[in-house]
Amino acid sequence: MDIVLRATVIFFLILFLTRVVGRRELSSLQPFDLILLIVMGDLVQQGVTQSDFSLTGSVLAIGTIGLLTVFVSYASFKLPRIRPILDGEPVIIVQDGEVIERNLCRERLTREEVAEEARQQQIASLEDVQWAVLESNGKISFIPKRSS
Repeated sequence: MDIVLRATVIFFLILFLTRVVGRRELSSLQPFDLILLIVMGDLVQQGVTQSDFSLTGSVLAIGTIGLLTVFVSYASFKLPRIRPILDGEPVIIVQDGEVIERNLCRERLTREEVAEEARQQQIASLEDVQWAVLESNGKISFIPKRSS
């Protein structure tokens, strides 16, 4: 039972950390970030199983985290009021060609990063953008202005 409790605590800690870290960082992993995630995975494993290297301990830890993942997904689906907490919400970062600095600051993005992403999507300038939305998965969606 100790492993189940440890796995539950670690699960919610990881859920919290992914919300705090933000979308931008999770969508653009640098080599250091990847190594850090691998190291964190090992530390989580040690924290959950402590010194229990048995098959039963592994099954309990994996099963608990798997069930909690399904539970959180189901809760997000069934309870729309908690969905923004669990999944996040899209954030408008450009409107009518104007960058919304407050939202960029909140998401720890720079104008240059948004402009770079726009160029990668064949948009020459942010002035050509009607809307740019930072989606909950960390990607930026651009809706270009229509020519009149």
